[in-house]
Amino acid sequence: MARDHTTLCFTGHRRYVPSPDDEARLAAALESAWADGYRVFISGMAPGFDLAAAEAVLRIKRPDIELVAAIPFLGQPHGYTADDRRRYDMLLDAADEVHILSDHYSHGCYYQRDDWMVDRSSRIICWYDGSRGGTRYTVRRALKAGLDVVNVFRDPDSLF
Repeated sequence: MARDHTTLCFTGHRRYVPSPDDEARLAAALESAWADGYRVFISGMAPGFDLAAAEAVLRIKRPDIELVAAIPFLGQPHGYTADDRRRYDMLLDAADEVHILSDHYSHGCYYQRDDWMVDRSSRIICWYDGSRGGTRYTVRRALKAGLDVVNVFRDPDSLF
């Protein structure tokens, strides 16, 4: 699949609780991406960094920016906290596009969603602290695919 050089995606840990510095780094990465010509921003819509990144996209308030929600399966928000469910629902309503990859949960569906996002992007903005899990998988896949990786974690250079 040909990569779209105006599209980027996000990946990050679910335990992400942003500090003011984290929010500033994310905002700067989004502004830099916009200046570099990125207009389509894909969020995997998981709690933590995914939802925070999607909210940050909406705060940019430029008419040429699109938010795409990549949903691994229809029941994704089952089990979210009430606050995360409210945020998820608001972001779905605000999204320019919603892509649902499956009607039902299946083993590996989150990785399939991550692959779908990476396959359509030429840059990834992550909040990656080096720990194992889906974020590690997605960052490694993005690096292997040659994407520009921007890590907004507090010490990004120590991870690559």
